Amino acid sequence: MIGRRKLLTAAFAALAMSALSPPTHAATCGNSAAGYEGWKQQFAGEARAKGIGANTISALMATNYAQATINADRGQRSFQLTLDQFLAKRGATTIVAKGRQLKASQGALFASIQQRYGVPPGPLLAIWGMETGFGTQRGNQNMLASIATLAYDCRRSAYFTEHLYAALQLIDRGALSPSQRGSMHGEVGQTQFMPKAILAYGTGNLENSANALNSTANFLRAHGWRAGAGYQPGEPNFAAIQAWNAAGVYQKAIALMGRQIDGGE
Repeated sequence: MIGRRKLLTAAFAALAMSALSPPTHAATCGNSAAGYEGWKQQFAGEARAKGIGANTISALMATNYAQATINADRGQRSFQLTLDQFLAKRGATTIVAKGRQLKASQGALFASIQQRYGVPPGPLLAIWGMETGFGTQRGNQNMLASIATLAYDCRRSAYFTEHLYAALQLIDRGALSPSQRGSMHGEVGQTQFMPKAILAYGTGNLENSANALNSTANFLRAHGWRAGAGYQPGEPNFAAIQAWNAAGVYQKAIALMGRQIDGGE
């Protein structure tokens, strides 16, 4: 009996010690360039364990801390503007005019997209114009460095870690190049998709405008877009626009410009 009691006591002690032991942690985030190289070493081990290939991990290890991305992430002031200020700053009049031209000149493409996904031309053209000036301003930052830096940065590490794993998977598959260029937060293509969205909704090379527009419509449909329903604030399809971008002023701008492109006032 005594021997058994000792064994039980030892077992409970072992359980208690294991409960007190610190859990295995993910790569440690940081708030400056100082810890980035060490973080990459930690993260590379985790990525390797998840099946990411050696060449892709080598590309990750070659990235530099993207200070310009951090500066942009800390300085997103345009989303604090009023709707009128935001529209003026983003060139809404030009976007609407160009959007109407493209709606007419590429009518077959937009008719095909609407038939397949139920999304009319207006909001797609508004997003395309807002995100990249209809493909003219797609960014020139290294996508992998931008997303890796944001995954390392403590402010939104968990969110961008998911996108980093998605980016690594896309590079492994050959869908993205390690040298892919994009915008400050790692968005790529004509309508600026993040890597997780590419995995979930991408329909092809997003540097191609038709693929990007189909992918955007696919995203909106997956987030509840209903063919024929309205997309202004308070209408059923506005929620899909909200899923595209979290900033309220951006959402309202897309809805308004889309309506104007589609022929409303």
